[in-house]
Amino acid sequence: MKNARSGPMADRIFGWLAKGAAIFTLVTLIAILTSLTISAWPAIDKYGLGFLTSTTWDPVQEDFGGLVMIYGTLATSLIALLIAVPVSFGIALFLTELSPAWLKRPLGTAIELLAAVPSIVYGMWGLLVFSPILSTYVQQPMQSLFGDVPYLGALFSGPPVGIGILSAGIILAIMIIPFIAAVMRDVFEVTPTLLKESAYGLGSTTWEVVSKVVLPYTKAGVIGGIMLGLGRAIGETMAVTFVIGNFNQLDSLSLFQAANSITSALANEFAEAGEGLHQAALMYLGLVLFFITFVVLSLSKLLLSQLRKNEGART
Repeated sequence: MKNARSGPMADRIFGWLAKGAAIFTLVTLIAILTSLTISAWPAIDKYGLGFLTSTTWDPVQEDFGGLVMIYGTLATSLIALLIAVPVSFGIALFLTELSPAWLKRPLGTAIELLAAVPSIVYGMWGLLVFSPILSTYVQQPMQSLFGDVPYLGALFSGPPVGIGILSAGIILAIMIIPFIAAVMRDVFEVTPTLLKESAYGLGSTTWEVVSKVVLPYTKAGVIGGIMLGLGRAIGETMAVTFVIGNFNQLDSLSLFQAANSITSALANEFAEAGEGLHQAALMYLGLVLFFITFVVLSLSKLLLSQLRKNEGART
């Protein structure tokens, strides 16, 4: 029986199952892309690539452009990443290198529990609790401080009501911190203890050990964690819908400006969109979101490839 389980036939069956899983994933991806393209084709045929640069979104006149949603998606995701990556790195660094033993487990568990909070709860908390705080203690002071400064004042213009691009970006940052921090902590912990102890023995500081030993050893995992968080931010729907303002016009590039995102537009309008250009335009937005995610993943792969080439050059 033992030989039957571990013989050539078992290996072939395992290989077939593994190959089948890979093919199934690829077929599913192609099927999603194909269905999105077919559903969006009326809008693609009418607007072409001009859809990506138009700010008009008028279901009554059936005139659609996706720039406002694309900008909102990219802006909120970028803000979330700028906030979440340093915070997640600090959390992972503390848990693996600085935290006392008695605090590691409860703190790590508490951070992971944040990932289990439903996104709609984040959205309601952001709208009812966080937005008034942001308006009173951040937006109004920033406008008073920079309102008359050329160019910089435009960045903080707009009604200080606590909803908009900045609010959505901060809520997204809070949502993706547990994912990035958990991945960073796990990859930091797989760094061989011998390497770190050798660096400490040579007189290195904690930062030198992390920057010159841990990060080079775990860079693939760190970038993977960041990309996981970015993908989560790009695809988030309900939390963003609550706090971004759902405004289909781009009056300024202010961080306080109410805007819209691709996912929010789909959530708000898809159920009411009639067959025709409105529904096709929404599917076009879904197709654009698909390609944004694809581009992000491709850039991460290129970055990792470039890092490996640089390592080989130094060697």
